[in-house]
Amino acid sequence: MSNPALSNNPALNGKTLTADELRRIYEQPAAQTQRPGIDTPATEGGFGAEQPPSIAPSDKPMTYENTISKTVMLFLIVLATAAVGWQLPLLALPAAIIGLVLGLVNAFKKEPSVPLIVLYAVFQGVFLGGISGIFEAQWAGIVSQAIIGTLSVFGVTLLLFRSGKVRTSPRLTKIFMVAIIGYAVFSLINFVMVMFGLTDNPWGMRSGWLGIAIGVLAVLLAAYSLVMDFELIQNGVKNRVPEKWAWSAAFGLMVTLIWLYVEILRILAILRGD
Repeated sequence: MSNPALSNNPALNGKTLTADELRRIYEQPAAQTQRPGIDTPATEGGFGAEQPPSIAPSDKPMTYENTISKTVMLFLIVLATAAVGWQLPLLALPAAIIGLVLGLVNAFKKEPSVPLIVLYAVFQGVFLGGISGIFEAQWAGIVSQAIIGTLSVFGVTLLLFRSGKVRTSPRLTKIFMVAIIGYAVFSLINFVMVMFGLTDNPWGMRSGWLGIAIGVLAVLLAAYSLVMDFELIQNGVKNRVPEKWAWSAAFGLMVTLIWLYVEILRILAILRGD
């Protein structure tokens, strides 16, 4: 739910495929866009049994290694374009809008599109560089603090997940869904108030201790979103889905980490501003 690019992906939805199902999937042409079990219904003979087998080779399976390499590549693109945003902060707002549109397109595509995912990283990098430069000029050292905070949350969440101490559950996921929808509605209202001058405070309704409390809630939501991302990636590797889905996994992680960084940066700005 946190990243539709992952949770809406039939390849990463947690279903453990049998050996016969895997064989039939890997016998399909590499360019085929149908999703076994969804676009092609299952039969007694397995997913897509009515289709004749093809000898065309399949993509290499998704692994932790190629998922990590794609994630690192995307974040290097973000860092490179962030340098542009840092020097040209006026580009931050248009880049944010374009990045949002690209994020929605990528999130709901049935198949991962590498060019669109890379473009998302480019525009998000410009956006992050722009706001980071503005905040750093106002409060020296705040960017390094936000980066350390983001990496700390990511590292702790990953360690807890690897140790088996944290996992998602249907009940927690329902609570997460309600909280994230409420947070999105509140953020939209707050953004409209700030943009149209309905409040004199630059943070709108997110000022003072209320703003800090909302920010802490957002960080907790982002941390739970990371756990969901880790589980979905684990499912993809376990099911040996084609390597192309590693791009969706990398995109999903990037979305969550960017959200986490922005929230921590906002919390620090409110604290230092007061």
